[in-house]
Amino acid sequence: MDKAKAPSNKIVLTFKEDTALTEMMRLRVSSLQRSGQKRQDGERLLLPHEAVYRLDFHIQELNFSRWYFSLSGHGRVTITGISQHWTPDLTNLMTRQLLEPIGTFWRNAEDPEDSPLKCLEADMQEFGERIAELAKVRKVMYFLFAFKDGSEAANLSCSVEFTPEK
Repeated sequence: MDKAKAPSNKIVLTFKEDTALTEMMRLRVSSLQRSGQKRQDGERLLLPHEAVYRLDFHIQELNFSRWYFSLSGHGRVTITGISQHWTPDLTNLMTRQLLEPIGTFWRNAEDPEDSPLKCLEADMQEFGERIAELAKVRKVMYFLFAFKDGSEAANLSCSVEFTPEK
């Protein structure tokens, strides 16, 4: 789970914030608030501590290898995958589109800053395998990143390593 260089037969994809999509979802929230309307039944609105990230798959036949995650300071970051190719310009994000398990990494406030990050390893393994499975049918996959307990996007580096299928 630490930051390291991948061997040459590995493919490391870095999660990138989709600022335009994050802003579009924030505008949806503010529009509902201004007009006094309620969200659509089952709609998942973006919370203030969340942002939309994406992975772009140039190769789609992949096997999950490992996570690379670095967070300076303390806090908790959760990553929730979105299950279908979501078209936010046409449809709202619905709770039924969110994948389980979610990925969670954290460092407690009382932990030294150089201590390793904690995670639920079985969930992270399953989540990585699920991403590889979904990459077979998508060129882009979206994720919700939630920053809690003092974590910030500027202090985060997150990528996932895959090996190409033979």
